[in-house]
Amino acid sequence: MSTSTHGSTPYYYVPQPSRHPAFAAFGLFWVILGAGQWINGIQWGKWSLFFGLAWLFGVLFQWFRDAVRESEGGQYSRKIDLSYRWSMSWFIFSEVMFFGAFFTALWWMRSHSVPSLGGLDNALLWPDFKATWPTVSPGSTASPGGIVEPFQTMGPWPLPTINTALLLTSGVTLTIAHHALVAGKRAKTILWMWITVILGATFMGVQAYEYIHAYRDLNLKLTSGAYGSTFFMLTGFHGFHVLVGMLMLLFITLRLMKGHFTPQRHFGFEGAAWYWHFVDVVWLGLYVLVYWL
Repeated sequence: MSTSTHGSTPYYYVPQPSRHPAFAAFGLFWVILGAGQWINGIQWGKWSLFFGLAWLFGVLFQWFRDAVRESEGGQYSRKIDLSYRWSMSWFIFSEVMFFGAFFTALWWMRSHSVPSLGGLDNALLWPDFKATWPTVSPGSTASPGGIVEPFQTMGPWPLPTINTALLLTSGVTLTIAHHALVAGKRAKTILWMWITVILGATFMGVQAYEYIHAYRDLNLKLTSGAYGSTFFMLTGFHGFHVLVGMLMLLFITLRLMKGHFTPQRHFGFEGAAWYWHFVDVVWLGLYVLVYWL
């Protein structure tokens, strides 16, 4: 939400009826359907998921393009800027609740579910069960029925620690870019934004290699008991959020190169920065709770 302020700027801009919400819902339908089928072993599910994601990103590109045109056309007043700030704040709050649910599930399994299964009440049913976390013991998994293949856990070194350094550094470079924008130094802003985007892309590359290492060398999969499911759900969803945040920063950088945003009006930049710092904070919690404890 950038820059132009014209004498014809409306008090509150109301856009024309749009196809974008319905088209986005159509794409999300195929994403959810495909993910549900793929995770249950149905092979066509992955194609449904990829189709839905491609469709959704295409719709979002057009939707955001229209919003940029409205902004640059001088349609957005102070009231619109304020509504965007509240909207982004509530969106990030919903994301906090989203990850809070997964962190709570991890805590519940570690502190309640697994110890309960190893108690006296279940000793007759599973006399060989080992109530340990992670749900693996030397030479075997905590799966007396043999339904979970032996696996190794993922430690904090070196890949997760490298990724922690990358994300923390990207938070610093993004802050430098923000201060440069406020100071009116566009070239410096663009330089540090590109560095931030590259750091985010590098994080994703390291995480992809981490997943290959987990599957190939540790036999750690989504089906590896409670540990495997929570590990991939938390790191996978966070990785998806990094992808979204990195794309946001990329498009903001391209807009900066086109001359969008001013030191006084640049909430498009600020909103993406809020989201990126949120992703950084979530990773710090994930790094400690998943990799170290």
